[in-house]
Amino acid sequence: MMTESFRIGFLPLVDAALPILAHEMGFAGREGLRIELVRDMTWATVRDRLLYGHTDAAHMIAPLAIATTLGRDRPPVRLAVPFVLGLNGNAVTVSTRLADEAGLGRQLGDPVQFGQALRVIAAARKAAGNPLRFGVVHRYSSHNYMLRYWLAGVGIHPDADVTIVVTSPPFAADALAAGEVDGICVGEPWNSIAVDRGVGQIALATAQIWRRGVEKVLALRESVVDERRDAVEALVRALHAAAAQFVMPDATVESADILARPEYLDAPRDAVLRAITDRIRVVPGGEPIHYPDFMFQYREAANFPWRSQAAWLYSQMIRWDSNPFSEADAATASAVFRPDIYRAALAGTGAPLPSASSKLEGGLDEPIGAGSVQGRLTLGSDLFFDGRAFDPDDIQSYLAGLK
Repeated sequence: MMTESFRIGFLPLVDAALPILAHEMGFAGREGLRIELVRDMTWATVRDRLLYGHTDAAHMIAPLAIATTLGRDRPPVRLAVPFVLGLNGNAVTVSTRLADEAGLGRQLGDPVQFGQALRVIAAARKAAGNPLRFGVVHRYSSHNYMLRYWLAGVGIHPDADVTIVVTSPPFAADALAAGEVDGICVGEPWNSIAVDRGVGQIALATAQIWRRGVEKVLALRESVVDERRDAVEALVRALHAAAAQFVMPDATVESADILARPEYLDAPRDAVLRAITDRIRVVPGGEPIHYPDFMFQYREAANFPWRSQAAWLYSQMIRWDSNPFSEADAATASAVFRPDIYRAALAGTGAPLPSASSKLEGGLDEPIGAGSVQGRLTLGSDLFFDGRAFDPDDIQSYLAGLK
């Protein structure tokens, strides 16, 4: 059997785990694939490598795949997302000074209570001509949209009351240490590294803002999917097998050892291990606390590319950009996520396959059985912190009801 090769771009983040482990643990090889991993430091570089054919696929922030397809900030190139690499896994980390000023204590904050305290501080800083500054990893990132959704929900206008800037994940803790930003919204292990360095405190997990919020995805040029459909389906199977291994309790140490290597995350093993076991050190020197499902892979069809999740990201793009809502663009954005490829790849494997491609987002406060064409599927709570649900079939009404 001829071996198919995929060059996959990634950033040094814990949620790059699945392509790394698919390569290192042999899951790709079992599917007749060879993976070459290409490490970068910014999402812009990951995207550009993908667009110009320097890589075949990418570990990518989900909104960037949609923005690239729609031609935001550059000529459009159609991308396809057949697999979600993980849900949540990010955090809002603030400087220790801001944490003290807001009265955070030594536990994760409550989104509403912390937001109310931050609103007072933000108003005072704005009046003094020195507004609070937050760093996110890219304009078109779930980090940006999660942060904005929360700020707006507690009465802080993300563009008028504070300043939001872009900082690369590996340099986010440095920006916090240098006083260039007062807070960061970034993926692991960079929140934990900021805490371990004594320069930050984790205020919120993004799972507190939107539980089960879509995060990183596998993105490919649509043309590559069309030309190499069988190989892409094999890659989906390899990643799915890696996800099943990743969530096994007895695999966490080996996974952390692999991910912490210099060629991958180049990060302290303990920080990586804490992230993948849902243990968060909130304050410098503190004992890690257990926050269930801080990172979320595999269970509840977590890797399934729900088109409703893509539609929510498009709604936030409309909310915060200057572009008007477009039915055609909404359809194009949703179609970036490809549940058809996911189903075709995993048919006959026993993996739960949702029968629907879209759902009400934020509508579940407790686990519920869901329709499937294969296997038994249970979906857990996916609430937004403000209790608002998102109907992908009525985006305009949803937007009209937001602050």
